[in-house]
Amino acid sequence: MSLRSHRCCAFVLICCVLSTPGMAADGVVKVTPLGSHDGEFCRYDRALLFEDPNGTRVLYDAGRTVAGGTDPRLGAVDIILVSHLHGDHVGDRHIAAVNAGECGQPQMPVAATPGSNSVAIALAKKAKIVTGSEMPKFFATRLAAGGGDEKDAKLVRFGGTLTIAGVTITTVPAAHSNGIAPNFIGGTLGDMLQAAGITAYAGPPTGYVVSFSNGLVVYLSGDTGITAEQRSVVHDHYAAELAVINIGDTFTTGPDEAAHVINQLVQPATVIASHANEAATQQGRVIDGTRTARFVAAAQVPVVVPLSGVTYAFDAQGRCVEGCR
Repeated sequence: MSLRSHRCCAFVLICCVLSTPGMAADGVVKVTPLGSHDGEFCRYDRALLFEDPNGTRVLYDAGRTVAGGTDPRLGAVDIILVSHLHGDHVGDRHIAAVNAGECGQPQMPVAATPGSNSVAIALAKKAKIVTGSEMPKFFATRLAAGGGDEKDAKLVRFGGTLTIAGVTITTVPAAHSNGIAPNFIGGTLGDMLQAAGITAYAGPPTGYVVSFSNGLVVYLSGDTGITAEQRSVVHDHYAAELAVINIGDTFTTGPDEAAHVINQLVQPATVIASHANEAATQQGRVIDGTRTARFVAAAQVPVVVPLSGVTYAFDAQGRCVEGCR
């Protein structure tokens, strides 16, 4: 029988020891959440830093909880993935320092428009921004405006793949929106959009499937509802064994819908909860009655609650082998 046929019980994997990227063994992919508060899973936490066994480092949805390109938690960054251009994912503003404010309402005083936090990080780290749809054009102009190379904005559309430094990336559909707020546009056009109450548009939003050099395939859902492609593409074609799924409700799949995606459609070995839009933990423990607690209870595979600053390691089969319990 396959691994998938044996999955029946949900349990939460929460790290009890903060570790560093170098602690994981060879042959595993390391994942470090970069949230607003150390050791917690907080309201605006989206950012995840992946490290391939070959050393390539991929930052996913930096959003508002990475303190710009000088955030000491970042280290080297080779690739930046952005699911869509909403401010909480691309970064319209960001924290100045970790642990400022409360987990449910972190302080994010640094404005990042019209460039975005993602662009600032790319410029500082000389990283490539890989996106689908029409988003590369948005990033190319802003990289050039910041003194970078517009060619560092890379396109990969649905069905195609792009390999950079041993990591292969494709985009998959996400059921959401992808408006560009007027403050990212600026000037007369930005003022006109603001006055009219509308946004610009950069094509459909995306999720990602990322294949690492050890064989691990990861599904990054972006902001999405339930889609047929989660079964036909992510599961049937790419066979993703680690998933990152948004659970925040109202704007994305809620905890029950996300559990259906994981249990019935994607069927990974392990899932990382994301985008809960709440203070989900206190002292590293999931708070009863939260959306995160509901998702943990409903999921039929191990759930990793992404505590900021904790490094988790995953083998080629998607099993968490370090940093979890």
